[in-house]
Amino acid sequence: MIRIIAGGKKSADWVAEACFEYEKRLRKPFDVVWEVYDEGKLAKYLEKWPFGADQVVIVADERGKNISSPELSDKLQKIFNSGCEVVIIIGGAYGVSDEARERADFIWSFSRLVFPHMLMRVMMTEQIYRAQEISRGGKYHHE
Repeated sequence: MIRIIAGGKKSADWVAEACFEYEKRLRKPFDVVWEVYDEGKLAKYLEKWPFGADQVVIVADERGKNISSPELSDKLQKIFNSGCEVVIIIGGAYGVSDEARERADFIWSFSRLVFPHMLMRVMMTEQIYRAQEISRGGKYHHE
């Protein structure tokens, strides 16, 4: 399972609907569970860093490493094969703290561009679905 922790407001209807379109296609271990916190609560939650050795924490941030969809699929599959849980953090309007980025196992950049956190939720869900399909040899991803 992939646990996605997102900052910001509850998803707007269009975001929830778009995410659901991909989520309904996800199968273990690529299935997702969402935790959404407002900005202040997310910052306090991450200060405690409640993640253990059996969790690989990925932070979505434009200052991270840009990887291809096949590389993401491979990275996620390796984490699953190691028996660890994937935790992905999407910051709110102001991202996450420097400390959270430093403690993360991987900083993942979709682009050097900055995207609204609501749109990132949709893009993240689609990329997880794409990674699943690459891993299982599906036809969704074209090269």
